[in-house]
Amino acid sequence: MKEIGWGVIGCGGIADRRTIPEGIIPSKRSRLVAVMSPHEDKVKRIARKYGVKKYYTKEDDLLRDPEVDAVYIATPNHLHHRQAIAAAESGKHILCEKPLALTIKECEEIISACRRNGVKLAVGFMMRFHSCHREALRLIREGSLGKPVLGRAQLTTWYPDIPGAWRQDPALGGGGCLMDMGIHCIDLLRMFFGEVTEVSAFAETLVFGYPVEDSSLVTLKFGDGPYGVVDNFFNIPDAAAQNRLELYGTRGAILADGTIGQESKGRLKVYLQEEERGYDAVQRREALGVQIKELTPTPINIYQAEIDDLVRCILEDSEPVNTGEEALKDQKIVLAAYESSRKGVKIKIRD
Repeated sequence: MKEIGWGVIGCGGIADRRTIPEGIIPSKRSRLVAVMSPHEDKVKRIARKYGVKKYYTKEDDLLRDPEVDAVYIATPNHLHHRQAIAAAESGKHILCEKPLALTIKECEEIISACRRNGVKLAVGFMMRFHSCHREALRLIREGSLGKPVLGRAQLTTWYPDIPGAWRQDPALGGGGCLMDMGIHCIDLLRMFFGEVTEVSAFAETLVFGYPVEDSSLVTLKFGDGPYGVVDNFFNIPDAAAQNRLELYGTRGAILADGTIGQESKGRLKVYLQEEERGYDAVQRREALGVQIKELTPTPINIYQAEIDDLVRCILEDSEPVNTGEEALKDQKIVLAAYESSRKGVKIKIRD
């Protein structure tokens, strides 16, 4: 069975916490070949930790390695554009952390470079693979929810002032809690409800002193009617954060607790009307039969699932779940939300 050799550009943070140990290492058709960080002490330590013989302090050296078939880019956001284009021009397939880049133009240039060089591009929206989210999507597609009318996605953490933190520098991260966490929530609601046509938002710094927002609230209008609400905060204690997904329709609700975030666990409960009741029944105040179930879909690791998805696409020449085009749509919505917050107006999303 052919294996894909992986190189990791930016091997600290999420790469070391999640994607290497939970994604690349357990993937049956993947092999960790090389790691890269500009900090030599760090990259040596990571190489020893995972038993990797090759480590680099420059991404160009990793990209020249013939054993590297695909790269995982997990560097600060402002580096994605340059590194992804370099990887594409070196003939390497790419899994890039979100956001794909800081601007629409940069996203489009990455997508174009990958097409031009015939390499696959996936972006790290791993929550699409969560077993509870996949089950919710199945229920929506089969019509169990009826006509969708509202979705809410919440992701919150405690992230105080930290000197030198790149996520707190707008030039390095592109934004605060909305760019870092809200983009995941927007992507999930798009998976359930389709394309967004209008955005209205607040994004401000209410608690801390850094120049990116620590609080954001976004409302979305989807093309066929549903509304969406996305709320993200860097100023609520982790122990208090519920990180909920709520999906409502004309036949009930699908509610998930603890599924939005970096974990592969959580709970899914559905409240679904058992049968359609007409206006006459409502007038007579007849009870509407509601079926309440807690569903336990077989858990899968979301990081291994995103790695396996790209590996399959490389070997079978197909398209990944989280394409560059999907990431571009998410980025357009996030940037429109920032524009809405600045101007105090509703923003239409253009194709």
